[in-house]
Amino acid sequence: MKTYNSLEDFKVNFKTVVTIGTFDGVHLGHRYIINQLNKIAEREGAESVLLTFSPHPRIVLQDNNDSLKLIDTLEEKKKKLEKIGLDHLVIQKFTREFSRTKYVNFVRDILIKKLNVNHLVIGYDHHFGRNREGSIKELSELSELYNFKLEQIPPQKENDIAVSSTKIRKLIDEGNILMANKYLCHNFILIGKVIDGEKIGRKIGFPTVNIEIDKNKLLPKAGVYAVEVEINNSNYCAMLNIGQLDSKVEAHIFDFSSNIYGKEITIKFCSWIRDPMIFNNNLELQRQLKIDEKAIRLFFK
Repeated sequence: MKTYNSLEDFKVNFKTVVTIGTFDGVHLGHRYIINQLNKIAEREGAESVLLTFSPHPRIVLQDNNDSLKLIDTLEEKKKKLEKIGLDHLVIQKFTREFSRTKYVNFVRDILIKKLNVNHLVIGYDHHFGRNREGSIKELSELSELYNFKLEQIPPQKENDIAVSSTKIRKLIDEGNILMANKYLCHNFILIGKVIDGEKIGRKIGFPTVNIEIDKNKLLPKAGVYAVEVEINNSNYCAMLNIGQLDSKVEAHIFDFSSNIYGKEITIKFCSWIRDPMIFNNNLELQRQLKIDEKAIRLFFK
């Protein structure tokens, strides 16, 4: 997958099959769209392109812009998209000025002139242009004017529920990792750098790694989780705690003792285990951690 950090960087001399969106979570519905994109590209002798935006448009346009937490950071999203097999990822900086682009200009100046669209694939609720004025009706009319094909993908459902990033964010926020993973079609992940912590766990036989978190990253509710930790392409079972007051993220990795301070690791959430508890002393904490470890080792058997 080739990645471009702006529309200006994308120099095209080939036919393209294009889709547009933030694709937060790269969930079941997103994956279906990209699979269709790739199938059409192969059939038409074209290349698949996703035009996405950073920051997320809602972060730019809403006054309380710190309230939206995202399933994926940009780097996490890029890694997921690369695994799916997309040809080109174009990341356009989203600004208030860009948001004022009229839908007609968006099609003419971006889809036609910049992306050389031959076939456009969109989701079931797609709107575009200033104030989301453009819809499937306007796109249909413009596709005839500019001679490109248009296809709208119906919503993908799980247990008769339409899958969306908003629904998945709510599930993650509630700690419902099993259902969130089902909608995502993969584990909810967290990629971060290992940083120094207070080293309290080390004193009671449960050394932990503390993970630096992006400010816009969505975290599950506070508590203990069964996770897998990917380090240098190897996976380890672990138990992870998200703090109730400070949202600090720390994991005790089973059967692992290497020094990984400063390294980037990937946390794959598997299941919620329990809510936070208050301990009167380190002995009580140690006893509970032993119970947690036993439960999580059984979970992974």
